[in-house]
Amino acid sequence: MRGRRQILVQVVNHSDRLGRTFAALGDPTRRAILARLERVDAATVSDLARPFPIKLPAVMKHLDVLGDAGLITRIKSGRTVTVRLNPRPMREAMAWLQRYQRFWSTSLDRLTAFAEGQEAAARAAENRRRGR
Repeated sequence: MRGRRQILVQVVNHSDRLGRTFAALGDPTRRAILARLERVDAATVSDLARPFPIKLPAVMKHLDVLGDAGLITRIKSGRTVTVRLNPRPMREAMAWLQRYQRFWSTSLDRLTAFAEGQEAAARAAENRRRGR
């Protein structure tokens, strides 16, 4: 019984991590912060806040959400806080999404075939109408 409970706890914890990751990615400001961190090795909080039209405390809240999701790490040295990207939660999210890709791919392939068939039928009808 203990082994099952431990597996259940691991599944719930993994699900919670995924939920926090996807919730963090749901905001465009947070995605922009992650995109910026992808281009540089590390950035200070002030550097990350500079391009946004929001106040520093709002940026700090966004960083808290990213940190809670494990997407960033912060290191404080004196009064300077340096932020780095942590790719592990993104890899876990991508692995989760890839498990379902086969369902999406099949549906998208069918939708593409349907749309192309509709487009071909519309062109043929237009050509017939024009007498070609």
